[in-house]
Parts: sequence; C-alpha cells; structure tokens
Amino acid sequence: MDEFTEALIARVRAARTGVAEAVAAHDSYAVSLAVDELEDALRLARDNGVEVPSADADRAAMEQERG
Repeated sequence: MDEFTEALIARVRAARTGVAEAVAAHDSYAVSLAVDELEDALRLARDNGVEVPSADADRAAMEQERG
C-alpha cells in the first residue's frame, strides 16, 4: 500500500472517529462538520480508486490491535 492510500484510509478513520465523538458529545454542529469531513474523505478515496474498509471492519481491526 502506498503512502497516498495509507493517508486516505487514515483520514477516513479519523473522520469516523470525529463523527463518533461529536455524536457522543451531543454536539449537532460538530456532528455536521465531522460528517462533512467524512463525506469528503470517502469521496476523495472513491475518486482515486482507494478501497476503504467498512466501519465494522475498521472497528474489528482496531480491537484486534488492542489485544
């Protein structure tokens, strides 16, 4: 996997985390911003042919890394 692909996937993961944190904080403005960032990151990945793991697959991989 090249650096560009890794960076895009990291951006999507960070955006997903941002959405979850904003929802947990009950901050509708932050949710709106976080969703916009997630949509931008996913669009950029799609436009560049980068397959992004599903949110469930990401969650499972992160749990596995934590041990």
